[in-house]
Amino acid sequence: MTTATASPRPEGVDTAGPGIPEREDAGTRLYRELSRIVVALADHGGLRSFTLPYPPAAQSVLDRVVLHCLHAGEAPPKSLPELLKWCRHRSARDRPFTVPPTLLTPASTLVHPIGLAPTRTCLELASAGPGGGAETTALGLLAELETRCGSAERYRRCRQFLAHKVMVHQDDRFKHGWSNAVWSRVRDLYHPVPEALVVEGTLLRCAGCRLPARLRGRKAPEHGALYSGANTWCESEECPHGVSLELIRDPGRLRMLRRPLRAFVALPLRVEEAALAELDRFGVGYEALPGGLNAYRLLGAGRRVRSLHAYDRLQPALLAARLASRTAGIADGTAVVVPRRLADRTGYRAAFTAALPEVVRPHVLLTTPEELVRDLAAVPPQATWSTGSPGQEGAATAPETNGDADA
Repeated sequence: MTTATASPRPEGVDTAGPGIPEREDAGTRLYRELSRIVVALADHGGLRSFTLPYPPAAQSVLDRVVLHCLHAGEAPPKSLPELLKWCRHRSARDRPFTVPPTLLTPASTLVHPIGLAPTRTCLELASAGPGGGAETTALGLLAELETRCGSAERYRRCRQFLAHKVMVHQDDRFKHGWSNAVWSRVRDLYHPVPEALVVEGTLLRCAGCRLPARLRGRKAPEHGALYSGANTWCESEECPHGVSLELIRDPGRLRMLRRPLRAFVALPLRVEEAALAELDRFGVGYEALPGGLNAYRLLGAGRRVRSLHAYDRLQPALLAARLASRTAGIADGTAVVVPRRLADRTGYRAAFTAALPEVVRPHVLLTTPEELVRDLAAVPPQATWSTGSPGQEGAATAPETNGDADA
């Protein structure tokens, strides 16, 4: 089995924010700025309670939304809480923003109506453009961790700890396999459980993704077995109904990985591990690329695809923009691996392809863990790899998904 080890920082791997379209209409620009405010407010105590005066940036966006509504002939929100309520129920396609479907899935919202937290779409949108948002925060935290570790092996072990342990209980240190050396390097990346996730002294955790969960209306869980369904939320937004929800009665003894790392390091873990397992099964060598998220260099002479990036992103156009921002790094060929449940959604591959600049398209292969090795072997010298197999694609618009909608 090939061991993933760190290598010198490659050219083209950046820590800057993902690229965004050069031209956007006023509604789309405002929606993007609103996504950043939603994330910032959630980071400062959640999205349920506010005290005056509001943060200047939030008040500024509220003022601009009001002006935009008046200009568009729409009734504006009367307050910041009302604006955030809009973010739960008004989708990206709705007036007054009318974000084009080539950028965001039309049904997407910025605040999940059950979770009352920024949606994954909100994080992805807020991470696009200058500053980079939560994704750039995650990259920066990993870069600092890599420096602290001082060796490739120590960094690999620490990063695996982060990806596998979203929540750490005080009693975990007594369990087999616990490493004080690893914990000493990563503990500052964990914070107390946010109060917004605690209901009457309890916390829910999804057994599928191991991320926080919640019941509709912030209800306290009752006795008996709990399972995901139409009235529940988990932070991945993708787990199917029927997954068990674990009730944690002592959240004060837990520390939780910061959300940028939960979203951009821990969440793609399953697709990354599945892709690497497939490479191992066929004897394809690889080594980790520092400075990137879930990124690897593929080894072997004569290989047309030289790097692999594992993602779990709901918005294909924003993922394409992320790739386009590192054009120099993908000139030698890049495989972008996403979960099959996303790649097989109507329009996902087409939206990804359409959002890539033409100069980049010949160098990007969009695939899934199950198709990875087959697709690597089938790459012709000059081809547009990201279009997928014949007959799989429809119009180049963002796919319909329930990822950000009330299930």
